[in-house]
Amino acid sequence: MTYREAMEWGNGALAQAGIEEAKLDAWLLMEAVCKINLTFYYSHMEDALTMEQRSEYEIAVKKRAERIPLQYITGEQEFMGLNFKVNSNVLIPRQDTETLVEEALKICQPEMKLLDLCTGSGCIAISLMKNAHGMEAVGSDISKQALLVAKENAKMHEVEVEWVRSNLFENINETFDLIVSNPPYVAQPELLRLMPEVREFEPVTALDGGVDGLDFYREIIKQGKEHLNQDGYLYFEIGYDQGPAVTNMMCAAGYRDVSVIKDLAHHERVVKGRV
Repeated sequence: MTYREAMEWGNGALAQAGIEEAKLDAWLLMEAVCKINLTFYYSHMEDALTMEQRSEYEIAVKKRAERIPLQYITGEQEFMGLNFKVNSNVLIPRQDTETLVEEALKICQPEMKLLDLCTGSGCIAISLMKNAHGMEAVGSDISKQALLVAKENAKMHEVEVEWVRSNLFENINETFDLIVSNPPYVAQPELLRLMPEVREFEPVTALDGGVDGLDFYREIIKQGKEHLNQDGYLYFEIGYDQGPAVTNMMCAAGYRDVSVIKDLAHHERVVKGRV
């Protein structure tokens, strides 16, 4: 089987399985499995794959046809221009969340202390530490397995983050200048309506935000004031329709300068305020 034939087979198999971007996914799997780029492909498309490459590619395509997310097959995802290791213990970093990081970077200063709640892969804390120098950072998550992934990513990107296993603030005893969080925010009735890649393979504990999707916002807003220094900031990622509810909760709890930021798709994506 040549590279061209493998691509044609992969594209066909994924299209038949109903994968929306079959051709792109077939290529990305080939790129990851065969360790090639487009220049090599077009120069060697009539060359034969090795038996090992063919076997690994067929396995990868079959996994993707079963709706296993592409990123869990390749083991990585780009976020803020950085590659992050991912597996089924963490949510796959999404471009939407870059809005949270970009907004937080606007107020980051040397010697500030940062807390990333529900850190998952660590992509938020690590991206902030790579782009804002001289800060201290703590990343927390209830999942031991998620923290192992976050530690690997921090080591790979050569940043210092203290990782704490904690159910929100349960094991957090310090105060911070900035708390950021992309908490679970999918309302329980919506969980079954998520696309199969998310519903069946991404960790439900990182998705389930309670009956109305707001459980974690309530707790973080309530407890956050005790863990923020004077004039400290709280930044959230939110679902596209949660801006008014989270804004009202922050204002009612006494946070100041509360505002909502839209992402590149013009959806409300970040709510921020300070004590």
